[in-house]
Order: sequence, then structure tokens, then C-alpha cells
Amino acid sequence: MNSRFETQQSGETPMDPARARLIALAAERGVSLSALSGLLGRNAAYLQQFVRKGSPRKLEENDRRTLAEFFGVDEAELGAPPRETVLTVGAGQPARTADWADIPRLPLGASAGPGTLALDAAPVDRLRFSGRWLRQQGLEPVMLSVIEVEGDSMEPTLRDGDEILVDRSPRPLRSGLHVIRLDDVLLVKRLEPGSAGTVQIISDNPAYPRVERPRTEVAVLGRVVWKGGRI
Repeated sequence: MNSRFETQQSGETPMDPARARLIALAAERGVSLSALSGLLGRNAAYLQQFVRKGSPRKLEENDRRTLAEFFGVDEAELGAPPRETVLTVGAGQPARTADWADIPRLPLGASAGPGTLALDAAPVDRLRFSGRWLRQQGLEPVMLSVIEVEGDSMEPTLRDGDEILVDRSPRPLRSGLHVIRLDDVLLVKRLEPGSAGTVQIISDNPAYPRVERPRTEVAVLGRVVWKGGRI
């Protein structure tokens, strides 16, 4: 029986175990290859080409590590060479394998001031977070992005140039910091439910007025779950 990924024609080379395992893991988790490609900071077709066309021939080490951490499996299942030694710490206790998630860093700003248009969402690089910490926060790496804050309307909470980790998982709206699109402008603001189907859009800087808009006019793109910046 044919599948979407496997090649079954006579004389074709069977799919190697690493590719087959990636397909199985994605199916078990219910996540698409294009979403996983985004987790790696790659274009949406990257893992499709890896699986179906054999390009690249092998996953890069950082990509393989990120996928292994996301699925909670050993890197060897995705094509890593077997480990020859195990580092130890303390009284002969085995050291934990490095547990990291590389989150795409997007070249756009969520304005905390007058607002800017979000014209380009292709990742430029990645910011590394502890996989264990993300799991403790209930966060899925594939649903996270890092973007930069622009402007001063969210001071002192967020300052111009701060970076924020945005969780794009679909969740019911609740009070807190969110990245939103309003009138085709990308903003980071504090949201609170309003009356009669409205939402309060709040700037932490008291110099900026509070705005109330119908909920249907505010596209909530994600919740801010972490911030970082210069001291």
C-alpha cells in the first residue's frame, strides 16, 4: 500500500530508518513536516525534501538535536552516529544529554509605540532555550517565535530593543501581554477582556491612552511568555 512519503515502485531503494522514524514521530505527535521545518528555522518544504528527495542527505547536527529534543527521543533514531563515550559527573553518575530547543528569531518588530507593518516573517537565526524549562512552562517549541520590541509604550515592562518569546498556541484569551495585529499593524500590548464583546488594549506606559476595540477587530497572534534584553 502506497503512503504519502514512501516510494514503493519496483527497484527503488527503501527509505532509510532515520527518514521513516521522522515520519512516524511526526504522525504520532500530530505535527506536520512543514511545522517542524519552521521549528528549525527552515523553509516550509525543508523536511519534505529531506524525506521525499533525500536532500539534504543527512540532517545537520543542530537540526537533528532540535527534533530529537522536541520528540523526546535519542538523536541516533534520527541518524546520529552512536555515542562512543558517556560523560560522567559526581560519583560516577552519567551526565544528562544536552536538552535544548532552538527557537526561530524573526526579523520583524512588535511595536510598543506607533506601530510597524509586519512585512517579512522569514527567520534570520535562532535563540536557544532549555528544553526542560520550556516543558515546565507547558510550551511546545514548534509553536514559539522570538521577536524584538520597538518603541516605548510598554515601558517599564518592555523596553525598546527587548526580545520576547511568543507562544502561538491557540488558547482562550485571558489578561496578559500579547502580540496582536490591529489595522494591519503588529503590536505588543496588554489585553484585558472588555464589555459587550470588546477587548481593552493597554499600554503600560501611562503616557499612552487605553484603547477599547471590538474583539473581532483584534487578531491575537500569540501570548508573550518571556522577555530578555540589555541591562
